[in-house]
Amino acid sequence: ATRKNIPSEYFYDTEGDRLFEAIMDLPEYYPTRCEYEIFDTHSAEISALVDPGRNGFNLIELGAGNGHKTKLLVNAFLRDNQQFHYLPVDISDNILSTLQKNFNKDFPRLSISPVHADYFNDLKQLPDGGNSINLYLFLGSNIGNLRMNEAIQFLKMIAGNCTAGDQLLIGMDLKKDPSVILRAYNDSQGITREFNLNLLRRINRELSGNFNVNKFQHTPVYDPEMGMAKSYLMSLEDQDVFISFLNKSFHFRKWETIHTEISKKYDLSEIKLLARESGFMVKKLFYDQKQYFTSALFELPYSV
Repeated sequence: ATRKNIPSEYFYDTEGDRLFEAIMDLPEYYPTRCEYEIFDTHSAEISALVDPGRNGFNLIELGAGNGHKTKLLVNAFLRDNQQFHYLPVDISDNILSTLQKNFNKDFPRLSISPVHADYFNDLKQLPDGGNSINLYLFLGSNIGNLRMNEAIQFLKMIAGNCTAGDQLLIGMDLKKDPSVILRAYNDSQGITREFNLNLLRRINRELSGNFNVNKFQHTPVYDPEMGMAKSYLMSLEDQDVFISFLNKSFHFRKWETIHTEISKKYDLSEIKLLARESGFMVKKLFYDQKQYFTSALFELPYSV
């Protein structure tokens, strides 16, 4: 490409999973703590807003990760004697295996069926929920990895898989002091840097590339007008990288970048626009104490 990029889904091999779990524990990385606080505080109210009907519901989590925060919701649903089937969906088979082992241990009566899939492309291949309603989870501000028009199209795709009454609980990072946001992507321990550089190491491991990671610099930026955090790997010199699997060389100019990730931050008007344009309605917004983050409950309305 004219502007080099690596899709962020490729962050997540075994090493990428390990590094991201370390990121979530960093003092600078607030989204995980904020979302955990929301579930810890509001899980009973969220459970009460789910109307399972007589056939129960399917809890379908897109990009489940390790399920750490989801355990709070699952525990609330079980405590309320909700009848539901949990389908965690993730591109990482490694993380799904870990999740299933942990959930089987913590919730022995939970019905769980992990789905190894790329939810962007395989949404229509998810098991049919039959007559049960669906509650989709899209947590961790994963929606922020999409630009606004892409987010609308993705949520339209989810809506296309829904029937009236189905719900979507979606984690959204909110606009705030830019310095707070930038520190979340440029931590003092350098773990986020290693997480990004692992993309190059992964190419070396899996595609026999010869990237010298010391010749690239992790460079995050934040645009407050667009509410967009972006991460880049920047070449520190003119260099050529050969990838044996492709039998091809790639030239990098000094200061040329590889775009690795975006993270869109939202305000209330954008949240309402996202719901409206994708066919949902906003049922309830839940916030952490600092109002850094929201868990937005969307619902597909019944036809009038």
